[in-house]
Amino acid sequence: MTRWRRLTSIAGIATGVAAAGVGGLLAAERIAVGRIRLGADPAAGQPFGQLPGTPVEVRADDGVVLRAEVAGPADSPVAVVFCHGYCLNQDVWHYQWLSLRADTRLIRWDQRGHGRSGRGDPSHVSIDQLGADLAVVLAATVPDDQRVVLVGHSMGGMTIMALADQQPELFGSKVAGVVLISTAAHEVDATAWLPPPVRPAARRAGPALVRGAGGRRGAALTERIRAAGGDLAFLTTRFMAFGDDVSPTVVDFLERVIRATPIEVVAGFYLALLEHDKRAALATLGRVPVVVITGAQDRLIPATRAAALAMTIPGARLVQVPGAGHAIILERPDEVTREIAGLVKEVQ
Repeated sequence: MTRWRRLTSIAGIATGVAAAGVGGLLAAERIAVGRIRLGADPAAGQPFGQLPGTPVEVRADDGVVLRAEVAGPADSPVAVVFCHGYCLNQDVWHYQWLSLRADTRLIRWDQRGHGRSGRGDPSHVSIDQLGADLAVVLAATVPDDQRVVLVGHSMGGMTIMALADQQPELFGSKVAGVVLISTAAHEVDATAWLPPPVRPAARRAGPALVRGAGGRRGAALTERIRAAGGDLAFLTTRFMAFGDDVSPTVVDFLERVIRATPIEVVAGFYLALLEHDKRAALATLGRVPVVVITGAQDRLIPATRAAALAMTIPGARLVQVPGAGHAIILERPDEVTREIAGLVKEVQ
C-alpha cells in the first residue's frame, strides 16, 4: 500500500472513531434525557412566564429603563420586592408570585440587561449599579408609608447587599426584613462545581474566555451554539442549577430563561460577580430580621458559603434544605415561600 493510501486509511479510521464517539455521546444524552422525562413531572402544565402583573417602567440613574411588575393588595402593611439572579429574569419567582399575591403587595423586576429591562453602557455593569437600580425601583413602586421585605436570589441577594452598602439608612426604616437565597457576600467562585485539581486553571482561564465570548465575533458564534439548545443544554441546566429532585418542565423553563439572556450580558456580569465584595454591608443587614436560605446540593454557591454568610450577619437565621440545588426557588418553592411569608408576618 502506498504511503498516501496508508495515511488516508488512518485518517479515515480516526475520523470514524471520532464520529462514533460523538455519536455515542449524543445517543447517551438522548437516553439520559428520555429517562428523566419519563419520570414524574408535577410541574407539567404550570404557566411559567405567563402570570399577570401590572407593568411599571422605572428609569435608572443612567437612563436605562427597568421593567417591573406589581400585584396584590396595594394597602398591604408590608410589600415584598423580588430581585432575581444572574442570567435569569423576574419570571423565575413564578411560585412565590402565585402563592403570595392574594394577600401581599408584590413587586418583581428585571435586572438591567436581563428580561425586558434595558441594557445600558457596559461600563455600568456592576453589582453596585444593581444596588442603585434597586433603590430607584423601590422609590417608584413602594409608597412612602409602606415598608418592604427584600428577597434576593443569587445575584439578587448581592444587589440587596449593594443597596445596604449605599443606603444603610433604609434598613430598619423602609426595609423591614431581608431574605437571601443561594448567595454570598464575596469570592463567588464559578468553578466550585469542578473537581478540586482543575479549579485553579479554570479560574485563570474563565475571565479571558468570557471576554472572548462577549466580543462581537465570539458573541455571534456563542449565540448560534446556545440557540441550538437540545439535550446537552437540558442536562447541563439540570446538573448546575438543581439538586436531586426536579420536574423536567422546570428544567426546560429555566434553560429557556438562561438562553434568552444575551451573551454580552452573561460575560459582563460574570466579571462583576468575580469583583463582588460586600462584607462591609453585612452589619447593616443585621439591623433587620434576615433569613438565609440555601440548598444543601448547591453546586454554584455551596451551602458552606451560605452558612458563613448567616454567621456573619448579626441575628440572621439559616435555613438549609436537603437535596436542593442553586435554583431552590423553583425546585423547592414551598419551603422558600413559607420562609418569605413567615418573615412578612413577623415584621408587620
